[in-house]
Amino acid sequence: MADTATAQEFDVLILGGGSAGYSAALRAVQLDLSVGLIEKAKVGGTCLHTGCIPTKAYLHSAELAENAREGAKYGINTALESIDMAKVREYKDGVVAGKFKGLTGLLKMKKVTVIEGSGRLVGQDTIDVDGVPYKGKNIVLASGSTAKTMGIEIGGRILTSTEALNMESLPKSAIVLGGGVIGVEFASVWKSFGVDVTIVEGLPSLVPNEDPSIIKNLERAFKKRGIKFNTGTFFEKVEQNDDAAKVTLSDGKTFEADIVLVAVGRGPVTEGLGYEEQGVPMDRGFVTANERLHTGVGNIYAIGDIVPGVQLAHRGYQHGIFVAEEIAGLNPVVVEDVNIPKVTFCEPEIMSVGYSEPKAAEKFGKDAIETQEYNLAGNGKSSILGTSGIIKLVRVKDGPIVGVHGIGGRIGEQIGESQLIVNWEAYPEDLAPLIHAHPTQNESIGEAALALAGKPLHG
Repeated sequence: MADTATAQEFDVLILGGGSAGYSAALRAVQLDLSVGLIEKAKVGGTCLHTGCIPTKAYLHSAELAENAREGAKYGINTALESIDMAKVREYKDGVVAGKFKGLTGLLKMKKVTVIEGSGRLVGQDTIDVDGVPYKGKNIVLASGSTAKTMGIEIGGRILTSTEALNMESLPKSAIVLGGGVIGVEFASVWKSFGVDVTIVEGLPSLVPNEDPSIIKNLERAFKKRGIKFNTGTFFEKVEQNDDAAKVTLSDGKTFEADIVLVAVGRGPVTEGLGYEEQGVPMDRGFVTANERLHTGVGNIYAIGDIVPGVQLAHRGYQHGIFVAEEIAGLNPVVVEDVNIPKVTFCEPEIMSVGYSEPKAAEKFGKDAIETQEYNLAGNGKSSILGTSGIIKLVRVKDGPIVGVHGIGGRIGEQIGESQLIVNWEAYPEDLAPLIHAHPTQNESIGEAALALAGKPLHG
């Protein structure tokens, strides 16, 4: 390695240009800190190139397919002729390319030094990039995550989300291995595109991290849509031949389809990057930073998907901003993972922030909480959209609302007020006087709050 004494030095040197890394870079330059941002592929990371953005582009195409198929129900005599996957990909690629161009331009305009290449931590203040050393008064590790495969060989008929986003044609049938966020989103897309879909989830339910009321509504909606699922039994092996792919469960049950999507979660990208050698604390590949995202080693911080917790792009943004402000001495406020807003963009959509009913009972005591559900059947805009679902509020008795959960078409748009309610520790009595515009789905939050405050308007 070259002499580190002559290495270029930055106030903040960041390893990884994904959501967490580039947000740290942008906030740090705002605070007059010099920044080096190391990225081996393209800035924007998983979210922009193989995650959030392309997946949601596909979900929009899927929504249009459903609209065309169901137009007659609303007096619009449309019909779904076919799905042109080449055009769907072209549309998706165009969205990604536009956002990538915008991000690279922004980083350049803000004078972030982007260093292209593979970085490795070689000292408490030094990262080697393909043989060239760079020094940082503060080091930020933001190397991101990759799709877990559970030892399954990927290729041919067996895919991860990355390969699934670049398919040139649609299969007739698909098995989705995993009923979490990624699994239910892909299942939803493919069903809208006319694919026969079966989800295999080892845990007792789909989206197992959600509130039980939400799970119940999703499973009912998926059954109505014809999305099949098998829960409560883990898979044992995944095989393929020239004709099909097969999943065998631990109880001997088998499923066959044209393809298998392995959607069993994401793991941290930390192996071989020199973290352990420099004393950075690790646990099963994750970096165990403290609540202020410091590793306990030198001036080394860790952010985003490599830190245990919910793996969300907006959590990465928040981590990046937090660390830049921490380095600058601004003492930013810690946001607990439980209070980070979450949206699952399947159909129907799911949104949640704060504690589910079981988690709230565990935290505060079963007799110390109360809940309220509002059925979207009573919401005018939801009826117009033809969607069903619920809003559920969880509160501490005589205390604040600690959880907001919802399921229904387009309900993800309600996560904004929901996260303010939870993070600002609003009481139902605080919300009850507030006006929610009519006719909107937003009214459903107001109705649930009125009911929880003991004065339901329509119930």
